[in-house]
Amino acid sequence: MSENTPEEVTGVEAMARIKELVEDIDFTMLTTQDAAGNLVSRPMSTRQMDRNGDIWFFTLDDSKKVDEARADHDVNLAYADSKGFRFVTVAGRAQVVHDRAKMDELYTSSLTIWFEDGLDTPGIALLRVTPVETEFWEPHHGKLVTAAGMLKALVTKETPDDTMRHGKVSRV
Repeated sequence: MSENTPEEVTGVEAMARIKELVEDIDFTMLTTQDAAGNLVSRPMSTRQMDRNGDIWFFTLDDSKKVDEARADHDVNLAYADSKGFRFVTVAGRAQVVHDRAKMDELYTSSLTIWFEDGLDTPGIALLRVTPVETEFWEPHHGKLVTAAGMLKALVTKETPDDTMRHGKVSRV
């Protein structure tokens, strides 16, 4: 590994770390494409990344994001924990799911602020994103060492030394 190359993580180790990051960071920006071809994003709260790697969210059938996901299944999720220097991006395929057992499994009372009648809210649905390609970046040696390395790089005008750990998982 060269001095400025991040540590690369792949396979099962990368997938396990991605699951931890996605469920810990929680909020993501879900990007879809609208009817005019514009990319549009909105915040979503992650309910789960299951053992198959699918990422689950609650939504409503009559929302624009559902219309957009039905018209073009290709979506992106962008997770960012700027204080911890942790980031995840997911290119995936979205599908609207009406599975009451899965909803029962994933629903918590904190969701009542968006779904007034809980699981009896008319039009409640799940949005499942199946990742095609997922990447993450996080501090190699912890956020304080990373911050110190970045500060040093600003002063010395040199590229930071091996500060980030990178992982990638592709599913075809």
